Amino acid sequence: MDSEQTSLSFEEFLGILRRRAPLILLCVVLLAGASYGYAKHKTRMYTATAELAFNNSQIDQQIAGLSTNSGLTPLVQQQSNLELVKVGNMAVETADLLGHGLTPEKVGASVSVAGQGESSIVDVLASSSSPILAAAIANTYAGQFVKKQQSTNRGFFKSALALVNRQLASLSPAQRYGADGLDLEDRAHTLSLLAGLDYNNVELAQEALVPSSPSSPKVSKDTALGAVLGLLLGLVVAFLLERFDRRIRKPEDLETIYGLPMLGVVPKSAALSGSSRRARGNKGAALAPADAEAFSLIRAHLRFFNIDRELRALVIASPAPGDGKSTVARHLAEAAARSGSRVLLLEVDLRHPTLAQQLAIQPGPGLAGALIGTIATEQAIQSVSSEVTVGATGGHKLDVLMAGSVLPPNPGELLESRAMDSLLEWAKSRYDLVVIDTPPLTAVSDPFPLLTKVDGVVLVGRVGHSRRDAAEGLQQILAGSGAPLLGVIANGAKSSSLGSYAAPAGGASSAGVITSANGSSSSSSSSSEELTPTA
Repeated sequence: MDSEQTSLSFEEFLGILRRRAPLILLCVVLLAGASYGYAKHKTRMYTATAELAFNNSQIDQQIAGLSTNSGLTPLVQQQSNLELVKVGNMAVETADLLGHGLTPEKVGASVSVAGQGESSIVDVLASSSSPILAAAIANTYAGQFVKKQQSTNRGFFKSALALVNRQLASLSPAQRYGADGLDLEDRAHTLSLLAGLDYNNVELAQEALVPSSPSSPKVSKDTALGAVLGLLLGLVVAFLLERFDRRIRKPEDLETIYGLPMLGVVPKSAALSGSSRRARGNKGAALAPADAEAFSLIRAHLRFFNIDRELRALVIASPAPGDGKSTVARHLAEAAARSGSRVLLLEVDLRHPTLAQQLAIQPGPGLAGALIGTIATEQAIQSVSSEVTVGATGGHKLDVLMAGSVLPPNPGELLESRAMDSLLEWAKSRYDLVVIDTPPLTAVSDPFPLLTKVDGVVLVGRVGHSRRDAAEGLQQILAGSGAPLLGVIANGAKSSSLGSYAAPAGGASSAGVITSANGSSSSSSSSSEELTPTA
C-alpha cells in the first residue's frame, strides 16, 4: 500500500512547523549566536576608496595617427580600465613608499578595484585594521598608477613625435609643403605640446578619506544573516526528519494504512499512560471525563456491528509493543460492563502480561493453568467491580481471566490447542462480550490462530509512536488471513489532532474506579450508553 503523500497541504505544513518548532528555533539561536560571537571577536577592518577617472576619447591615438577602436562599448571599456589598474608593479612601489612592515603581497591582498557601472570611474579600495593606513594604501596605489600612466603617455608621445619627424625628413621639399607634409607638421607640433604638458588619460578624481567606521564585521548584519541561515537550516532538517520519520502522525493515517473505519480516538492522557503506577500508588484516582467518554464512544460504535452479526468475542490487537493495546482492551471492557453487559476480559499474552499490574490484583493460576487443566476455568476467573461514580457502591461486575503467575514455555501451542478453542466457546456462551488482549502481532505469532475464531478484530495504533512500516506489514499479513477486521482505534492522540473524532464536551460520562474482589482498586470510567456515535 502506498501511504506516502506526494505533496503537503497547508495544514500539514503548519503541523510540521509546530512539531519541529523547538528544533528550528534551536538552529536559529545557535547560528545567530555563532555569527554574533564570530563578528564580535573578529578583527575590525577599515576600507578606504580612491577614485580614478579615465579619459576614453582615445585622442592620443588619433593625434599619433593610429587607428582607434570606436566600437568598444562602455562596459567593455570599463573592463579594460579595470585590468589596466591591476597590472604593473604598483603593489611593490606602494610597499616601498609606505613602509610600516608592508610587503608587496600584503598590499596586493589588501587592494581591490571595482568599476562604477558603465562609467569611466574606477574605485581603488584598500582594507586594513588601521583606518589611516587603509587611506594611505589606497591613495598611494592610485597615485602611483596615475604617475605610471603619465610616464607611459610621455614616452608614447615622444616616440610618436620621433616617428613623425622621421617621416617629415624623408619628404622632398615639394612634398613637405604639400597636404601630407603640412598634416605631419601639425601632428608634430601637437605631439610636442602634449609631451611638454604631461598629458595623461587618467587622473585621481577623489582621494581616499580616512574611514570613520569599520567595513567589517557588521555585527547586526552578520547576526541577522546567521539567524536567516539558521532558519533555513532548521527548516531543511525539520522536513528531512519528517520525510524519514516513519511514525504515524494522525488518526487518519491508521484508516489509510489498514483501509478500515475509525472506531474511536483515545486522547493522550497521563492517567492512561500511567495506569499501572496509578493502580499501585493512587487507588482512588479516576479517569478524566474526556478519557472515559472516548471508551464509551468506542463501545457505542461497536454496538452497530450487532445489526448483521452477533459480536460476542472481540480481539484487541496491535502491531508492536507500546501501542496501548492492553490499556484499550481493559477500559473498553470496563465501559461494556458498566452498561450492564456480562463481560470477560481475557488476557492471552502468555509472554509479557500486564493486566494484573494495571488492575493491581494477583495474577493467580490464570489462563495458563486453565488450559493445562491445573485449575477449573471458573476458579481462574477473578471479578472486579466497575463503580459508576467515584465513591459509589453496587457497581457492575467485570470478570477478568489473567494470563497467570507462571508463564508456560510453549504459549503458541497452548493458544492453538483444542483446550483454548473449548475455553473460547465456553466464554462466548456465558458472556455477552469477551474482550481478548493479545500480544503484539508483529512480535510473535502466538495469537494468529485466534483471529479467525472470534467475531471481530480491532487494531490499535498509538499516534506519534507506532511505526508506519510495522502497520503496513501487519496490514499485508491480515489482508489474506480471513480475520474479521472491524476497525481501528487511534490511541494517544493530542487534542489538536482529534478533529472530528473528538468526544462531545458535555457528554453524560463520569469517572469511576475498578474495585477487585479483595478490595484493591484502580481507575476506570463510566458513561451513559445512550450516545450517538460520531460519523
